[in-house]
Amino acid sequence: MKIKINTTENPYRSVDIEQKLVQPRRLASYFIVLIESGSITYKLDLQEITLTEGQLLFAMPNQVFTPPAKTDNLKYFKVLFDENTLALLPQQFPFLINPLNAQTIVFDNASGQRVRKVFEILNQILHIDKNQADTEIVLAYLNSLLVELNSAYFKNNEPVNIINTNLSKFIEFKLVVETHLTEQLSIHKIAEKLALSTNSLYRIVKEYSGISPKDFFTNRLMIEAQRKLNYSNLSVKELAHELGFNDPDYFSRLFKKCTGKNVSEVLERRQDLSGK
Repeated sequence: MKIKINTTENPYRSVDIEQKLVQPRRLASYFIVLIESGSITYKLDLQEITLTEGQLLFAMPNQVFTPPAKTDNLKYFKVLFDENTLALLPQQFPFLINPLNAQTIVFDNASGQRVRKVFEILNQILHIDKNQADTEIVLAYLNSLLVELNSAYFKNNEPVNIINTNLSKFIEFKLVVETHLTEQLSIHKIAEKLALSTNSLYRIVKEYSGISPKDFFTNRLMIEAQRKLNYSNLSVKELAHELGFNDPDYFSRLFKKCTGKNVSEVLERRQDLSGK
């Protein structure tokens, strides 16, 4: 089990760690932060997200994450846990793959108080009583926290049914996209995996994302390309190959069409900044 909690009262103390924390990095764990008071802006997959009192941000493994430098008058709770820890919990949490593209959660008063209390308990177990931490107790409270977040996520974004059949299929679609991203499966093949017709898949993906399955897949590939550009020094040819493209020129044209940027220029700028 791998789980860490960090609060205003027990911040990271190492200078080396502090310096690393403000650098862009590819997350290896799930990251959740709740703001008790104050305001802070994170950068997630090149997008700035500002949080204020009572708001929560969650980020997923493989996202490129740039935390800000220290902020005055800020109180917060942060928790990190990996896929292995998640697998030990008795249920799944669909919000963690962010099916509705909303990585912030706002709570009502009652749920907000419960979430804060669970953070406090986890902090006590993992930080104050860390030498006596009981795995089952830690997992029980982590499970309680994720149950609250899952409910709030869908309550805020899906007021009629927390999980309906179409949303369930959309979540499955996103999982297939993540699992087979660089294989670049055809939409027909993905529909087969989900036991859907291509027309049904199109309708469901359009309902929840506003775009077609093909565009969704392409956009996800381009996000991955930008992530890789932020943390690696691959050539255009190597980057195209890692993303499943046999033709680097086609990949470059697609990148330009989707992002408005020239991939070779982005790569050159990145190398100039890193001094390599």
